[in-house]
Amino acid sequence: MSAISIGQAIVLGAVEGVTEFLPVSSTGHLKIVEGLMGIPVDDDAVIGFSAVIQVGAIAAVLVYFSKDIARIVSAWARGLRDRDERYHHDYKFAWWVIFATVPIVLVGLAAKPLIKGPLASLWVVAGSLIVGSGVMWWADRTGRHKRGEDDTSFKDAMLVGGSQILALLFPGFSRSGATMSTALMLDLDRVAATRLSFFLGIPALTGAGLYELKDALGTGAGAAPLAAGTLVSFVVAYASIAWLLKFVAKHSFNAFVVYRIAVGVLLFGLLGAGVLHS
Repeated sequence: MSAISIGQAIVLGAVEGVTEFLPVSSTGHLKIVEGLMGIPVDDDAVIGFSAVIQVGAIAAVLVYFSKDIARIVSAWARGLRDRDERYHHDYKFAWWVIFATVPIVLVGLAAKPLIKGPLASLWVVAGSLIVGSGVMWWADRTGRHKRGEDDTSFKDAMLVGGSQILALLFPGFSRSGATMSTALMLDLDRVAATRLSFFLGIPALTGAGLYELKDALGTGAGAAPLAAGTLVSFVVAYASIAWLLKFVAKHSFNAFVVYRIAVGVLLFGLLGAGVLHS
């Protein structure tokens, strides 16, 4: 019998889809919802299920930005053949994304025992949610928001890409939260910061999803719940991406700051009350 029902899978797929790309920590939200639904969060089937439905969210960002991705990859391929094409921003940006992914891959491999061990604690997630909120608030307040996407540089890509390590080591920090905050500190405007976060996250998220997928499919989560959760994750994540880009064009990140603090406090409360176990 599957550890997760189809109904639970749909709920968890929606949670994954909403939170994967918003700067609010998908890990924390999934664990909270799993605990509230009485799902054993440390069960191998549940862990595997979470890894599989993440692929749906990753597919959503690939589809949403398919035209941009095709343009950048095409420019990169042309630049490999033609020296004159190497002056185009898209060609250089493709290389920046590749180089900016190297740090998180190296740290992920080197620190795997810590990431899968003590740093996976929900106490760490709760604390990181709150600390990350302070970083985001400061970055949004002090950033000058004067640079657009075409103004990004190799330095920007490396710093923003490298900041993904924070979310890798401290999961509640949120990959999106870390990258967007770093981009804001570099004076990118909110839309440019958000789009850069997406582009730099594509290789890391895709690689991590495929790496986990090979071990997750045989955990016994059930084919029907996996399919339902993944499909819902894809649809909701696609809508979430579209909403976020429109939202940040007109609003600050303050709403996310307040929300993250509330979730962090809630998580501390649930852990302290024994409703969730770290």
